[in-house]
Amino acid sequence: MTLVLVGAGSQAYREYLLRSVASEYGIHLLADRAPLWETPYVSGHTVLDTTDVAAMAEAVRGLSCEGVMTWDDTRVVHTAELARLLGLPGSDPQAMLRCRDKRATREALREAGVPQARSELVTSLPQARAAAALIGYPLVLKPRALNASTGVVKVETPDRLSAGFRLARGAKAPGAVEVAPGDVLVEEYLDGPEISFDAAWHEGRMHPAFVARKECGFAPYFEETGHVVDAGDPLLTDPAVLDVVAAAHAAVGFTTGWTHTELRLTAQGPKVVEINARIGGDRIPDIGRLALGIDAALVAARVACGAAPDLTPDRHRVAGVRFHYPQADCIAREVVIDTPALPAPVDTALAIALPGQELRLPPNGHVSSRYALVTSVAATEAECRAALDKASGAVRLEVLKEL
Repeated sequence: MTLVLVGAGSQAYREYLLRSVASEYGIHLLADRAPLWETPYVSGHTVLDTTDVAAMAEAVRGLSCEGVMTWDDTRVVHTAELARLLGLPGSDPQAMLRCRDKRATREALREAGVPQARSELVTSLPQARAAAALIGYPLVLKPRALNASTGVVKVETPDRLSAGFRLARGAKAPGAVEVAPGDVLVEEYLDGPEISFDAAWHEGRMHPAFVARKECGFAPYFEETGHVVDAGDPLLTDPAVLDVVAAAHAAVGFTTGWTHTELRLTAQGPKVVEINARIGGDRIPDIGRLALGIDAALVAARVACGAAPDLTPDRHRVAGVRFHYPQADCIAREVVIDTPALPAPVDTALAIALPGQELRLPPNGHVSSRYALVTSVAATEAECRAALDKASGAVRLEVLKEL
């Protein structure tokens, strides 16, 4: 069977997904460059502009493909449009756009009465001040259609609003073309732990996969420094969480595919932060597999080809991922991993930074400031976290120059 994949993403965060899908499907990759590290996993490829849906459709018409998918945020709408052109399974492109466009998400959820943060769209500092007066401090500023916490900042007091607005309004990321740049959301700060909820969707029905507990750092920014997935997490079957996630997807019209929904567990109950219409990032699917045995990439591929998902776990463990950051902005010389010193629960220790790469801490850099990641899996959360702590001593960044 042939599956069309739109964009492969970065090797450190997406190779394991591509490897998994390639175990069952022939993959034809549509991307803006020829395959490099992707080569062993693809049966064919076409280099083209992946924002040109008609060109993508023309490139794959003779392949007899069973489905199309992407795990690139910036291409979920284009991929849905491609699926529709080819008559293949997928959610309505407008539903995907309502997930990509955080303003559209807020409007859809508000009309449906789904619990979420109060939110106002602004394009100028005076508008931001007026919105802040309505919402109250602390608050959060975020770009309308970026990801990976880029440009997202917590503002505690009015005197910090101007700097926060400049940061959010000036944030950029490659590929964010569906929404005009410069739009900023001023939002209520939701106090409470943050989680992500990954699920497959088939014919409008939700199939929960796993919950990840998020760890953040570098306040007032929302850099994700790690995640933990517990196969026995009660939130995976919590009625309040399930009801909110289901209602949110009904509100935006998402019916088919895989989503990664972020929520805050507030004193008033779970509230939606955002809906990502693709597989989770940050190696969350990897630790989901380690904890429950659920292969998110393979399940998502099967759903993209029209099959109903099977998310039956085959193990009951706790897995985590932790990201390593430099002490200050710098240029990396080398990442050294002392493999024999890694504790037994460690599954993967991976260097991310390349020699000569600039590493800039938030707000000047986010995911790109990480130099390594470590995953571990154990019987308990305490054992999992202890392994991640101990592994820190076996992963070292040699700095060429501080910036």
